[in-house]
Amino acid sequence: MVRQKIQIKKIDNLTARQVTFSKRRRGLFKKAQELSTLCDADIGLIVFSATGKLFEYSSSSMMQLIEKHKMQSERDSMDNPEQLHSSNLLSEKKTHAMLSRDFVEKNRELRQLHGEELQGLGLDELMKLEKLVEGGISRVLKIKGDKFMKEISSLKKKEAKLQEENSQLKKQSQARLNEEVQNVIEQGHSADSVTNNRSLVNDSDTSLKLCLAFP
Repeated sequence: MVRQKIQIKKIDNLTARQVTFSKRRRGLFKKAQELSTLCDADIGLIVFSATGKLFEYSSSSMMQLIEKHKMQSERDSMDNPEQLHSSNLLSEKKTHAMLSRDFVEKNRELRQLHGEELQGLGLDELMKLEKLVEGGISRVLKIKGDKFMKEISSLKKKEAKLQEENSQLKKQSQARLNEEVQNVIEQGHSADSVTNNRSLVNDSDTSLKLCLAFP
């Protein structure tokens, strides 16, 4: 069957419109992520729903991408080389300042994750921090559990290998013991045979001497 082409127009049904928005938005963000990964591109997407709700995706910091876009737009509007050079210097200063702020902010977040500098935080910030800590602990416990299971599996394999080697040694030891016992038995039979032969010879000599004594 030929697939019917969807007509691009506003969807009148509210429920269908919301479902379509949700599906298309996820697909758009997924394609943006794939493009960023495959081509090492900096991508920023900002989407507002019909109700005004914000959705965004960025391959790096959204603020840095917005600032980069603003600076690039300013460069494109400049024709004078001196203005362009001045703009580049200003851009570098802004970038340095932004990176410095990000560095300070990340250090602050790191200290808060260690339980420091929490007095000035509000309830929402504390709850957000709590979720971050819980997420980190969950990941640590998962990795720890995986390593435990791998270690247990490795120990079980070593145990099975040692049991197999022990079984082989027992079989070899039993085989050597049986062989030694068989040799002892065979040696005992040989000694009895020699003794019996000597007894027969002695009996023959005695009979001969008796016959000679009584003609």
